Formats: sequence, structure tokens, C-alpha cells
Amino acid sequence: MAHREDSVETIQQEMTAFARRARAAAARMHPELSLVSYTLLAHLDDQQGCRATDLAAHYFLDKSTVSRQIAALEKLGFVERRVDPEDHRVQVLHPTEKGDQVLANVTASRRRAFHERLADWDEEDLDRFATYLRHYNATQERLG
Repeated sequence: MAHREDSVETIQQEMTAFARRARAAAARMHPELSLVSYTLLAHLDDQQGCRATDLAAHYFLDKSTVSRQIAALEKLGFVERRVDPEDHRVQVLHPTEKGDQVLANVTASRRRAFHERLADWDEEDLDRFATYLRHYNATQERLG
């Protein structure tokens, strides 16, 4: 039992270190675009727009947190609000052309960083790591 506890503790510590490094890397890649902002902008791009309430629900964030992040993205010119053609009372958030460009640049930088970090891993280790991450994230989604 002690081995399992040790393993879980190590995983928790390594995930915390990973999150810390991810935030620092995001700040270096684009100082104005936090990891949360990048994630929200990427989601807007992936979904081809959505409401702020949908973002909050998807990422389990407080609406005020999403509002602050979206306001910052709007101020930077990365996000714009458009009236929903099906319901004129609803505003849908979309990346702007500038937002699309910064997202593409940051995504390319992140992809390069991952390739560099994983360059000396063999295929079996990469496949196992990818499988474990998918399993971990699927469990997180089920648990909420």
C-alpha cells in the first residue's frame, strides 16, 4: 500500500511541477497571453465561437473569472463579440484575425517545445505516455 501512496504523491508533485512550467512557458511565449487565456482562445477557435457561459461550464470556471479573461482578450484585440443570428439577445465570442494569428504562433511554439522535450523518447514510451494522459484526462472528465 505504501508503494501506491508513494506513486500517487510523486504523480501529484510532478503534475504540479508540470503546471508551473506550463504557466511559465506560456508567459515567455506571449507575455500578454496567460495559460488560461490561451486555453480559452483555443477553445473559441476550436468551437468556432461560443458564449462566455459555455466557456465557464466547460472549464469549471467561475463566470467572473471567464469575464475577466475575455475582457483582457478583447482589450488585446484577440476576441470579439458577435450577435447570435439565431437569438439576437445572445453574444457569441469569436477569435479575431489577430487572435487567430497569435493562437497559431503560440500553438506552433508549444508544439516545437514538446517535440524538443520528447525528442529522445522512443516510440513505445511516447505511446504509453499518450495513453496514460488520455486515460487520466478521461477519468477527470468523468469525475468533473
